[in-house]
Amino acid sequence: MKSTTLPVAYMPLVDAAPLIIAQEMGFAETEGIALDLIAAPSWSSVRDMLAFGRVDAAHMLSPVPVAMKMGLGGVATPISAVSVLSVNGNVIGVGRELEDKLRASGYGFDFADPIRAAEALAQVRTGPLTFGVPFPFSMHVELLRYWSAGTALGTDGIEIRTVPPPLMANALAAGDVDAFCVGEPWGSVSVDIGAGALLLPGKAIWEFAPEKVLAARTDWAETEPDLLGRLMRAVRQAGKWLAKPESRITAGEILSRRDYLDVSPELIDRALSGHLIVSSRGEQRQVDRFVEFYRGAATFPWRSQAKWIACQLGKTHKLDVTDTLEEAGFVFRSDLHRHHLAKSGNDLPGASEKVEGAIRLATPVASAHGKLSLLPDTFFDGRIFDPSDPK
Repeated sequence: MKSTTLPVAYMPLVDAAPLIIAQEMGFAETEGIALDLIAAPSWSSVRDMLAFGRVDAAHMLSPVPVAMKMGLGGVATPISAVSVLSVNGNVIGVGRELEDKLRASGYGFDFADPIRAAEALAQVRTGPLTFGVPFPFSMHVELLRYWSAGTALGTDGIEIRTVPPPLMANALAAGDVDAFCVGEPWGSVSVDIGAGALLLPGKAIWEFAPEKVLAARTDWAETEPDLLGRLMRAVRQAGKWLAKPESRITAGEILSRRDYLDVSPELIDRALSGHLIVSSRGEQRQVDRFVEFYRGAATFPWRSQAKWIACQLGKTHKLDVTDTLEEAGFVFRSDLHRHHLAKSGNDLPGASEKVEGAIRLATPVASAHGKLSLLPDTFFDGRIFDPSDPK
């Protein structure tokens, strides 16, 4: 059977792994498709290539489809998030000047406590800190704003500047930004070139944050259900393969290739293993489930997550989301996810929403086969987000 080729855009990040692995390990071929993976120079390029039909699907920042639905960003093409590609995987880092000030104040770079980290930053800053982020509508921005608003940094304690991920380390080294929040391996690159130190993993702020999604134009997703289903199944199988510890070495070698991330396999392994080097002093920290591709229903697009994103965007952009929250939530297509994956015997959640931040231990939930447990999803401040009563 001749394969159908699907053009798919991505950014060179570790969390693009499910798409890259789907193609390289034959999961796409098993589904009768081939992925023409197109590396983009920026997240705006990814969005525009998808919106204007250059590609059929994309590796995309989870807030982008929600923001587009809310009329933010200037591109109105309806986009659907049909699966979550990755949970977590970001790092927050600081430049050498801030690193030196933090060390002089006695801060130990434990890479774990977001409240203490914010207090330490607040003590040494002389004004708002400029954080580099990959895109204005990103989980990076939402985590930073949520963290600063709930700690000593304060709502006005940070400023946001957009820097493409592969350029983040150089921007930090040049002093264009004071700090950053970026996906791996680009935080680790900043450590290796001596530009700064890693302060926190993103999951220290929200333990189960949907980072990237598999996005498709809504019209394509609904008029090409067969191709969409094949793509989703291939990507899910890739995520399942990536979740196996024995896959790490092979995954690192594949992702490191010049055609993909073009960095050393060792850099990629830091993210896949959660064993990160946080400073040029060689300090090492272990973060369990630093990035998740499969376990705990990681691929499921919970509408409650889209609603949390919508509420955060509403606060930032001073929009009343009361009457549009349901529409924003529907951008995360749990209906399409369930439709295309349930028939393959996948154990999927019985609900499409949950109370975000309420799970503190692995918890069994109602599912298609009754064997599914969700992983902890707490926020650093202990709050919960109830999508039925978001206020």
